[in-house]
Amino acid sequence: MDIEIRALGWAVVLGILQMLLAATASTSQRGLKWNVSARDGRAPPLTGAAARLQRAWANFLETFPLFAAAVLAVVLLHRQNPSTALGAQLYLWARVLYVPLYAAGIPYLRSLVWGVAMAGIGMLVWPLLT
Repeated sequence: MDIEIRALGWAVVLGILQMLLAATASTSQRGLKWNVSARDGRAPPLTGAAARLQRAWANFLETFPLFAAAVLAVVLLHRQNPSTALGAQLYLWARVLYVPLYAAGIPYLRSLVWGVAMAGIGMLVWPLLT
């Protein structure tokens, strides 16, 4: 199996884990009653790590479609090379690091790690453009 596809699969697993972390943290602040309700009203605002986990999850949702599209295009067009394999791994491992950094509220390093993930996407897209 291609490294890029394997990284895509693990990124899906990471996304599921992030969703569960964010939901668990949200439920711990808002309560189970709110979580199982229809949520018709305005949600009580999250604070602290729960809010940061929610924002990290939202950020994952912003970057993952780009990563997935790039991986699928590279594989379908048979444009894989050592750079695309490295790019897929950079994205995945940077996103793994991003979650605890964001949850802990570490500002500059978190942004640097986000940049590494975006560079990984760039390494996947480059062979599609050249």
